[in-house]
Amino acid sequence: MKSQKAILTRSDLIDEKYSVQFFIKKGSHAETYRVKDNENQTRFLKLFQLSKLHRTQFDGEGNIKEIEFLKSIKHPNIVHYIDDGEWVKENQRFAYLTLDFISGETLEERLKRKHTLNPYEVKQIVGGVLNGLKYLHNREKPLVHNDINHQNIMLDLSGNTPISKIIDFGYARYFHNSTKVYYREGLNPYYLAPECFNNIFSPQSDLYSVGALIYHLLTGLPPWFMDLSDYQKDRIELEEALLEARQKPLKIPSLSIFSVHDSDKNQLITVAQKALEADVDLRFNSADKMLQALNGEVEIESKSQQPESGLPEKLSGSQKRKKGNGFNDIAGMDELKETLFHDVIRALEEKELYEEYGLTIPNGMLLYGPPGCGKSFFAQKLSEEVGYNYVEIKPSELASIYVHGSQEKIKQLFDEARKNAPTILNFEEFDALVPNRESHAGKNQSGEVNEFLAQLNNCGKDGVFVITSTNQPGLIDPAVLRTGRIDKIFFVPPPDFKARKEMFKMLLKRRPLDFGIDFDLLAERTENYVSIDIEHLVNEASRKALREKSKITQEILIAIINSTKPSVKVSEIKRYEQIRAQLEGLDQGHIRPTIGFKPNN
Repeated sequence: MKSQKAILTRSDLIDEKYSVQFFIKKGSHAETYRVKDNENQTRFLKLFQLSKLHRTQFDGEGNIKEIEFLKSIKHPNIVHYIDDGEWVKENQRFAYLTLDFISGETLEERLKRKHTLNPYEVKQIVGGVLNGLKYLHNREKPLVHNDINHQNIMLDLSGNTPISKIIDFGYARYFHNSTKVYYREGLNPYYLAPECFNNIFSPQSDLYSVGALIYHLLTGLPPWFMDLSDYQKDRIELEEALLEARQKPLKIPSLSIFSVHDSDKNQLITVAQKALEADVDLRFNSADKMLQALNGEVEIESKSQQPESGLPEKLSGSQKRKKGNGFNDIAGMDELKETLFHDVIRALEEKELYEEYGLTIPNGMLLYGPPGCGKSFFAQKLSEEVGYNYVEIKPSELASIYVHGSQEKIKQLFDEARKNAPTILNFEEFDALVPNRESHAGKNQSGEVNEFLAQLNNCGKDGVFVITSTNQPGLIDPAVLRTGRIDKIFFVPPPDFKARKEMFKMLLKRRPLDFGIDFDLLAERTENYVSIDIEHLVNEASRKALREKSKITQEILIAIINSTKPSVKVSEIKRYEQIRAQLEGLDQGHIRPTIGFKPNN
């Protein structure tokens, strides 16, 4: 995202060598840009504000350690050094570091799009990271990166196979350096090994971070995740809260439903558990050993921890527990919430009354609309509202290398959901699971579509409610959307004025907010912004206020809005309106809900 206060502007010439194309990101002491060199080659340029660097970021000769480290590093899984120098602008002295351009994205960006990655992707990505760390740790003077996390791994997508690249060596240190001056301000605390809080770093602390990375990629959250917003002003309290949380057993994602061919996921979880041991001696003693375990070349003993079940024991009556705030986290969507209250929630809570009228809960519903409008979030909040067992399924989790293997997984999934009813099954990217059988993809998956149809028939009577979501409803097999299968179809559009206003209020509620915020103006300026865009705007405004050590002001919010375009084009929204008009004939009870989301508490 562009910033109005970036040091450089487009076409600025650095040291007569590098012409600025655009700003990429701003840190506490450096900014990153995309530039062109004199030979018209695209490069990354990192511009350091020398006056803002911490003393531990310089070596004994006054050189910036990050630059000196990268000069001596050459490895396919590590960003490649090109050039460096010093430059003066308006009486300020800067240093710059030029790196080879990587055509791709960070793991953070990929997680924002996909939430979790499948075991094959994780294994491939982490393997590259470990190869890079093996090189660093085995140098004549072992180098510890100290900042391995999802933001500092880039995926080079220029070839047929993604290649992991370790970037940002701002916290890297030689292993033999004194720990008395270990600078950790700005490090991601979820990825820090316990000993790092005591200023001790080592190759094993890097491997702890890799364990945290594996867990994050598989589950969508870092290990022992907790809300740290209340501790931001007191780092010691924050660290103590994290260390206390780590005393509890690590929550292990359920593998029971997809256990037919899920050995890779089991193996990755076991590797992550060993890497995340609090005791350094119990972790892998080298990147090479961890790499061998990742590739299945050595066997490691799985820890006997109780897994966090995706389908917990059946809950009924007064034993039902709400985990989270349910619909209270959703601003708007009132008509949709009311429909579900009468058609689903009451049907389960007043089963005898509904049976008297010959009614059961519907089999399922389809949420469709532009990406980023919160379809998956709504499904999660519905499960919290009613206290149902909840399972979220992506097409990749049902994929199988075996003939009819996916059909077996679908059957097993529904069997277990019925056994543990009432259960919500939330199928994301639904068009990929049940494509139109007249299409080329559908012909290859006709067995899976038929199995899903068979399982869907009357599943509501068994206490199983199916929620499906898609950005491409036109690709779904029409038979799935017939009455008695997916009974309810809802268009989830970008939030309207009222919902956007409520979203800003709720997202900013627990942050250091200036007086006199005009929420009406914020809502007016964000027409056609989807829910995830508004959350992004608030987060960026918070970051900007934090950097400036101020409260979040109206001016900061408006500046961020002005510099950020909606992620969904107006033409795309109009296309969804046309799709909606076509689909309304499939569901006479169709309504257009107004939506918006509040943050988790």
